[in-house]
Amino acid sequence: MKKLVNIDPEAIEEVLARGVDTVIGLDHLRERMLAGECLRIKFGIDPTSPHMHLGHTVPLRKLRQFQDLGHQAVLIIGDATAMIGDPTGRSEERKKITKEEVGENQKTYIEQASKIIDIDATEIHHNGEWFIPMTGQEFLGLTSLVTFQQVMQRDDFKKRIDDPEHPLSVLEITYPIMQGYDSVMVKSDVEIGGADQLLNLHMGRRLQRRFDQHEQDLLTVPLLEGTDGVRKMSKSFGNAIPLESAPEDMFGLVMTISDDMIVRYFTLLTDCSMEEVQSEEHALQEGKNPRDSKANLAWNLVRMYHGIDAANDARGSFDSRFRDGDMPEIISEFRSVSSSMSIVDVMVATQAASSKGEARRLIEQGGVKLAGSVIIDPDVVVYPRKEEAILQKGKRFFIKLLP
Repeated sequence: MKKLVNIDPEAIEEVLARGVDTVIGLDHLRERMLAGECLRIKFGIDPTSPHMHLGHTVPLRKLRQFQDLGHQAVLIIGDATAMIGDPTGRSEERKKITKEEVGENQKTYIEQASKIIDIDATEIHHNGEWFIPMTGQEFLGLTSLVTFQQVMQRDDFKKRIDDPEHPLSVLEITYPIMQGYDSVMVKSDVEIGGADQLLNLHMGRRLQRRFDQHEQDLLTVPLLEGTDGVRKMSKSFGNAIPLESAPEDMFGLVMTISDDMIVRYFTLLTDCSMEEVQSEEHALQEGKNPRDSKANLAWNLVRMYHGIDAANDARGSFDSRFRDGDMPEIISEFRSVSSSMSIVDVMVATQAASSKGEARRLIEQGGVKLAGSVIIDPDVVVYPRKEEAILQKGKRFFIKLLP
């Protein structure tokens, strides 16, 4: 039985325009959607860490929007590509992770993704299904379909090819080829990816041509800045809002984002209509307190992932602790003079710890919070920052970190 697809022009334009960076094949894609074709929409994610954050939800939400129109969502868990690591945007080779680590990391990926997409209606693949059984001869045959010049169109590869300190390995060059082959294997009509993934996505088109398939259209979404308002959201930068955050932690972390990120977060992360988002933007331009807008944003995000009761409780708890004066007085302020500074160095510099060893122990024991969230990685980079944040040690030691 043919799957019913929503061909409402306004609904289609919402999917193709809201929170979208680039669409390659826009007219072609719009025409197919208006014609009622049921398209195969591919999105892949590598389980390089056990936890997703709100940045990961941006492309997943776009996948869900296509799904809600009646198209077929295809989710690829990159268990094979994760062992190489996507070098996109990196100035050095990504640290390799083992098959065992990948196995551990991916255990809850489908469960986490189900918070956003209709997992029961999603076609799920692990790209190890086709890469792990592949013989060396077959893999060499695959790489022979792509030229060196095509791979080297990537700026990050060009920068590293003559850099003796950050050499480019042949293994890394195979990553975009493997991602492109995923599109061949699932016969993708559309591939979704981050704005930094465009050249990887193009590789899928090239390989589909070589395998006599129709070329997929490409849709990229913006990279979401983290709570520091500067760098893309990442656990390694200490600016991430984990998808599995407890309601109070999620609410508190959202309250720490830069004021100029409010509308962007509403647009990319919430199910508020664009009329509501534009109304919020207009209110801010007319002088609305950004704190109130952030509280509205935080409430909506907690509601989406934890329910309305949890959202109300989180807002009440936050107001009690920070607006009504329950938080102890901040004892001092700190502004880094370095361009980059880790959480351990900040703790030593602010006398929250007497040594780097003590700082690491406190972090590993769960006794340190940044912007209301427990820090578990002593290598988290705190600076640069765009907004002030509170560093807390234990129950009584607070430092305000200034941008």
